[in-house]
Amino acid sequence: MTVVTPGVLGKPPPATEPNPHNPIHNVFWRRHRSEVEENLESLRSQPLTFFPGFQFSGDLSSIRTPGAWIVPRHAPILEVSRNPQIYSSAQGITINDFPPEFNEYFNSIISMDDPRHARLRRLVSAGFTPRMLARLEDSVRDQARLIVDEVCERGECDFVTDVAARLPLRIVCDLMGIPASHHDFVFDQSNIILGAADEEYVPEFGDLITAILTAGEDLSQLMDDVAESKVGVDTEDLTSVLVNAELDGERLTRAELASFFILLVVAGNETTRNAISWGLVYLTENGDQRRIWAEDFEGTAHGAVEEIVRIASPVTYMRRTALHDTELEGVKIDEGDQVVMHYLCANRDESVFDDPLAFDVLRDPNPHVGYGGPGPHYCLGAHLARREIKVMFRELFTRIGDIEATGEPELLSSAFIHGIKHLPAEFTPTRPVLA
Repeated sequence: MTVVTPGVLGKPPPATEPNPHNPIHNVFWRRHRSEVEENLESLRSQPLTFFPGFQFSGDLSSIRTPGAWIVPRHAPILEVSRNPQIYSSAQGITINDFPPEFNEYFNSIISMDDPRHARLRRLVSAGFTPRMLARLEDSVRDQARLIVDEVCERGECDFVTDVAARLPLRIVCDLMGIPASHHDFVFDQSNIILGAADEEYVPEFGDLITAILTAGEDLSQLMDDVAESKVGVDTEDLTSVLVNAELDGERLTRAELASFFILLVVAGNETTRNAISWGLVYLTENGDQRRIWAEDFEGTAHGAVEEIVRIASPVTYMRRTALHDTELEGVKIDEGDQVVMHYLCANRDESVFDDPLAFDVLRDPNPHVGYGGPGPHYCLGAHLARREIKVMFRELFTRIGDIEATGEPELLSSAFIHGIKHLPAEFTPTRPVLA
């Protein structure tokens, strides 16, 4: 694997041509999975490495991608996660430094430091109480049943668009009180935000910035319209709770609420749908593991879901920025350097996971970082995501138990999201249960 380490002349400048061996570049992830895994294994065996960024031109010249230190191993990711006073989230969570106008839509709690982060997290946590999540239990089950009903008579489907993407999208929209008539719209805008480098999702736009900003503006307007309808209304959805509730005399502003909605619909939709999609890939490729789970679904479900999240790692990485000079694994990190916690790579760390490329539904312990490392930014929706994955596979196993992928997954062109755009699947047709 080609790597770049800083020398006496400093860090290498941004590259002008894509490097297929640079894990922070989209082209790295467009290759076959075997090539990617080989490169990641090599990365884990080497000292902490700095990878150069890229130079954009034309309409994209306002985006800076200065390069980053890639943290590929489990232990240093835990160290970075536990020390937000050294490694800041406030300067961005991806390797791209976007123009200031992006902050209006995308500066949610995931890209904040304390004390502002702590304040907003306390406010939005009101929507993730056991009572609120319990209210969603029936919704998750009912939606999973309806989704299988919609495909079960066909005997084949695009598993991503027809099954995996539908459940988390509907649950997030239900959580926020978004009408069903807007679900497809929300789905399309979230695809643009996280898949803007993929030509399938932004063919009508002239540039990446226009695509993402337009999607952010449209989702923000939708959330503002929904929030306005909830003022003074006592309903059980999260938007009503956040619009009307106070914590220590504070409320979310409309801009904060809209930004949080964008985070939730993107993070809660994209990541869970990709976990479910990768789950079918690995279950198809590992028939023995599928049988173990099917023979004792409830007893195996917890381990199976954790293993899906580990090996899928739907969020490939999170970036932090060094607030001052520091040292990580014996390597000097300068103030202002980007530090990328590469979750997918670390979830294959041979020092932590036995036979890490094996899909093992009985793996125990399984201390993966698929929901992020410990610390203030651990995924707020982890419990809900686990529930959605479990319920979706329970419905699949019960209703169309022989479903399997019939081709290679068509991968999203993204270094940030380990995504699948399309996955053909076949199964024995059955009758719907809600007809």
